[in-house]
Amino acid sequence: MPHIPVDENLPGIVGLLAFRPETAAPLNQLAEVLLRGPSSLTVGERELIAAVVSRANECQFCARSHAAVAAEALDGGTPMVDAACQDVDQAPVSPKIRALLKIALATRESGRAVTGELVAAARAQGATDTEIHDTVLIAAAFCLYNRYVDGLGAVTPDNSELYRQMGVRLLADGYLGIGAGS
Repeated sequence: MPHIPVDENLPGIVGLLAFRPETAAPLNQLAEVLLRGPSSLTVGERELIAAVVSRANECQFCARSHAAVAAEALDGGTPMVDAACQDVDQAPVSPKIRALLKIALATRESGRAVTGELVAAARAQGATDTEIHDTVLIAAAFCLYNRYVDGLGAVTPDNSELYRQMGVRLLADGYLGIGAGS
């Protein structure tokens, strides 16, 4: 049950953004740039980072919604995304993405948990400085988004089809405008 009065028909962060549209714009812009802006990492790879971090933070709404986008965008779909969310070391992802996911999980623990060894391992797998930067920023931003959603007790449906539809829509339309006039 939400801790503030939000539209019960607007799940997760959508209801919170609609509650205070003036904060929606910069939060949506950040998500749009991080997850869909120009990058050598695909949209699916960046959504996977968001899903893995959200799952580790136990934020069900964010984990399920971003896993749905990643599943739509990546070869391997839901089984691959679920595997990465459960165990990065055993996930059927490239060595570079595995190394970046380890950096993301270290970031969610603490910025200081990102070690030179983790960065060197990512570089050894072909990760660029920009990819390392963006991985840390995506992970840090999703700690914020996860705490926003869970800290205000946002509506978190238990409906797999709703999340699948959300994944399709977010992949097609992106993040701008979410919660603005919803």
